[in-house]
Amino acid sequence: MKNNKLRVIWMIPNVFCYLMFFGYLGYVLIYAKELEEIDRLFPSIMMSLAVLFVSILGSFRIRSWIKEGKM
Repeated sequence: MKNNKLRVIWMIPNVFCYLMFFGYLGYVLIYAKELEEIDRLFPSIMMSLAVLFVSILGSFRIRSWIKEGKM
């Protein structure tokens, strides 16, 4: 383990991004009928998937930095 503080600094926004995904997904699931009525269900689902994609990419990036010894 090289630098634990640096790992924590990078992991906090990543964890926040996962929490944001689950929160937004919960919002979309709760209000799915209303979002469908105003024709915003598909963009909301795509936005939640985009947040998930960013979270996963961030996790892989952090993991690769740890394996390379940069963190």
